[in-house]
Amino acid sequence: MSDLKSVEVPPFFVCPISLEIMKDPVTLHTGITYDRDSIEKWLYTKKNNTCPVTKQVLLDVELTPNHTVRRLIQSWCTLNPTCGVERVPTPRAPISKTQILKLLKDLKTPSLQMKSLKRLKTLVLESETNKKSMEAAGAVEYLTYVLNNHNHNNNSSMTASSVGDESELAEFELVTPSDEAVGILYHMHISQATLQGLLAKNNEFVETLTRVLQHAVNYETRTYAVMLLKSMFDAAQPMQVASSLKHEFFVELVNVLNDQISHKATKATLKLLINVCLSGRNRIRAAEASAVPTLIDILLDSSDKRLLEMVLLALDQLCQCAEGRSELLKHGAGLAVVSKKIFRVSPVASDRALRIVYSVAKYSGNDAVVAEMLQIGVVGKLCLVLQVDCGSKMKEKAIEILKMHARVWSNSPCIPHNLISSYPS
Repeated sequence: MSDLKSVEVPPFFVCPISLEIMKDPVTLHTGITYDRDSIEKWLYTKKNNTCPVTKQVLLDVELTPNHTVRRLIQSWCTLNPTCGVERVPTPRAPISKTQILKLLKDLKTPSLQMKSLKRLKTLVLESETNKKSMEAAGAVEYLTYVLNNHNHNNNSSMTASSVGDESELAEFELVTPSDEAVGILYHMHISQATLQGLLAKNNEFVETLTRVLQHAVNYETRTYAVMLLKSMFDAAQPMQVASSLKHEFFVELVNVLNDQISHKATKATLKLLINVCLSGRNRIRAAEASAVPTLIDILLDSSDKRLLEMVLLALDQLCQCAEGRSELLKHGAGLAVVSKKIFRVSPVASDRALRIVYSVAKYSGNDAVVAEMLQIGVVGKLCLVLQVDCGSKMKEKAIEILKMHARVWSNSPCIPHNLISSYPS
């Protein structure tokens, strides 16, 4: 509107949200008309359930095209071209359920599959309404079929005695049906109810996405797959956090962290790992999949505050099992880098690092470990905790650790002279 020259825009042409001339006016049951793009973002992206103008709770979010207002806007634009007004094009009508179902059924016909996937991808990126319509039409089930079918074919081809010559390799598609299907599922922004339903089906969809991670060569596809997994477990009820996840699931999460395919994928994987490791059995599986040394390497290499906080939270969970503590102690820099992060990142990180030290000292504190904690400066750092302003809970935990092994540590010359006075009696 700022580009218009000396022309008064009728107020009912303006969207109450964007304050711009509406291109595709739609009306809520409250009687207020908005531009489709703006109200869809308000309802679906920002997760609001009220009418922005009336503040009424929306029990029905059907968006009815306001053809009268749209025609009036187009006529007005046509009459004012000299004032910098461009004609608003007639918006494309949202795709019908019948059209969506036809595209979904085509996914099961090999010759039509890629064409249908590309059309569905265009639709899902076009509008929030299309996303909701696709989900309502059962797109998740059809796209899962594509993933399972394509992964099965991949597995079958990999059992052949040889891959073949370069001419055979050239026949592989750069973008596979699996790549397209995962991208569509990610961009659909699947509802929480549907995600919970997927997780309730004996981890079938989790296993499907695990196979995608195993076979995908496209980094974007792997990112989408791990983001979908994160969304599923974010939506899970407490009782739904599966304790029966397979070893391969954790191996693929570790591979994503090791490959550093993207910052977004790394953070999503860490959040996912933290979520599923609420279960003790999953902690053991994660430790057996070499999650601990991978997390330690991130601690050594990264300076991202939020990333380090998540890594320490994940390590804290893993060190609550013997397998996790064993892996931490096997790593040459494990205990040292954890203690170094106390007071170096944030209060949250300091608290988590101290909890890790506590788990090691209490449950794995044999003679060799106790001696190592002294030599690498962990004991000195615990004494420092008692001298600074860091909250009573951290001090209490530090005192408890120091008292556990006071017989070995209290009179050691390894503790810096200025910290010896802090050692609890």
